Amino acid sequence: DWLGVDGVARDLAAAGLGRLRTPAITPVAGGFPCPVEIRLDDSGACPAFAGRLIRGVRNGPSPDWLQRKLISIGLRPISALVDITNLITFDRARPLHVYDAARLSGGWIEARLGREGERVEALDGKTYAAGPETCVIGDASGAIGLGGVMGGASTGCSETTTDVFVESAWFDPIRIAQTGRTLGIASDAQYRFARGVDPESLLPGLELATRLILDICGGEASEAVLAGQPPARPAPFVFDRGYVEALSGLSIPRERIDGILSALGFGLDGETVAPPSWRRDVEGKADLVEEVARIAGYGALPSTPLPPARPAPGGVLTVRQSRMRTARRALAAFGYAEAVTWSFMKRATAERFGGGAPELVLSNPIASDLDCMRPSILPNLIEAVGRNARRGYPDAALFEIGPIYRGDQPGDQSAVIAAVLAPHPARRWDGRSEDALFTLKGDLEALLAELSAPPLQTVQGQSAPWWSPGRSARLQLGPKTVVAEFGEIHPAVLKVQDVDGPVLAFELHLDLLPEPKRREVKTRPAFQPSPLMPLSRDFAFLLAEGAPAGDLIRPILASDKALITEARIFDVYQGPGVPEGFKSVAVEVRIQPREQTLTDADIEAVSARIVAAAEKAAGARLRG
Repeated sequence: DWLGVDGVARDLAAAGLGRLRTPAITPVAGGFPCPVEIRLDDSGACPAFAGRLIRGVRNGPSPDWLQRKLISIGLRPISALVDITNLITFDRARPLHVYDAARLSGGWIEARLGREGERVEALDGKTYAAGPETCVIGDASGAIGLGGVMGGASTGCSETTTDVFVESAWFDPIRIAQTGRTLGIASDAQYRFARGVDPESLLPGLELATRLILDICGGEASEAVLAGQPPARPAPFVFDRGYVEALSGLSIPRERIDGILSALGFGLDGETVAPPSWRRDVEGKADLVEEVARIAGYGALPSTPLPPARPAPGGVLTVRQSRMRTARRALAAFGYAEAVTWSFMKRATAERFGGGAPELVLSNPIASDLDCMRPSILPNLIEAVGRNARRGYPDAALFEIGPIYRGDQPGDQSAVIAAVLAPHPARRWDGRSEDALFTLKGDLEALLAELSAPPLQTVQGQSAPWWSPGRSARLQLGPKTVVAEFGEIHPAVLKVQDVDGPVLAFELHLDLLPEPKRREVKTRPAFQPSPLMPLSRDFAFLLAEGAPAGDLIRPILASDKALITEARIFDVYQGPGVPEGFKSVAVEVRIQPREQTLTDADIEAVSARIVAAAEKAAGARLRG
């Protein structure tokens, strides 16, 4: 109903933007019986067909007012007869068609399904196949148009047309929609018929076109003929006005609801609502709520936040996903840049890194040098290091988290965290430089700590052949479970890949890390700063020479947890004044009052507890 100006005006008036004015259409009395017989088949493709003959017309250019209306909506004026049908199509959403009656054969016209091999030359200059699923308009000569889609060139009106037959039909929307998709046609008529034209507009549309043709082109009209029956109106149904608020949340008075429905053309009889003929899409009370809501304004819909959803007890991420996220953040914090490389590589490269099996070779690779699934991420990262170096960035640190492939079975794919380090620091005047291998090892150990990995055994001399002997090692959980390998890439491998060394790397098999044991989460209490100034006291203890100095800290902190916030060793002394076999350990203790300022007696009591705890736990005694 919005595919015509009349329907748009109705909605605007219902929303309060003016008053709808639709002048009544006065039927034109026919001066003679229609000489063209209208026939329909029993397929249901065209349930109703109305038409009439108008003789003695003069088909020339349209009046200026009509041409301006068509040009304003982007249409090109053609001739008066055609322009009138286009005007009614866009003004009332009622497609029509006009035929040159002199070109019709047999004295009859029919709407039927096409026949096998039948073809129609349409008005757009193209020829279309009209098969058994297509509705066509035909006469004694065969198919002369595509029903509800486009007329045929053989019966089109021209400047020489004097007798015109006007068609106003109703076509099955599903069949017209399918015809448009099958033939690739989206004409103005097809677009409207596929969405359901008002079935009660057949005769009013025909009468309106007749009046315009007589006024513009002259002539004499025959009696109007209607074959078949258009579909009935949608059935009325009971509508509880309270359902508007129940479904949409809008609190609208009944009078306003009824006013909106009446303005949109719905018939009201108490609790019963009858949809108009042009609203065949209205099937129930929810459709009426939508009509009321859109006219009242969607901006008036109440906004209610969704209730908060409780998070899943174990989190939404699996342990593997969580570890990938943790590793990605940790390596980025360590200074590595994330890379995303192909999951495949050259087969010769894959063979150097323990892969290249026949079942991993791609049957249809995207490039000749990417024909094998990767057994390791390292070759791709090494190539990325080389590309960076050739572009003036030799000091690269890259990582990637992704899959590797050892076979074509489901269990042969595993997740790996790989990183490469190409240490090319700036030259120093003293020639000194740190060994980057220990930096890489430290990053790997820090990453394992972030992933809550268990203690791993470090083994040298058993690394894969792409690692340099003596400059590489592996981390394992027992003799068979190799969790990670790290070290310097073998110079021979770098030479083949055309990369200048050194290049250091590690590869961590994420799936081989056992899941950490679940621990009870203890939440720290809220931080409450004390308004009182802290104080510190120094203590010097005599401790056995071989005893760890750190053994003093734990008992001192435990001696008074309410007041002591920190204990720190700041000096260790051996020499004159200290007995043989002992050392003097100086500890600074920070005391933080909470409720009141401490008196000298309070401080002495805390000091006594500190000395007693150190003596009991570590065998220390106060020096002095």
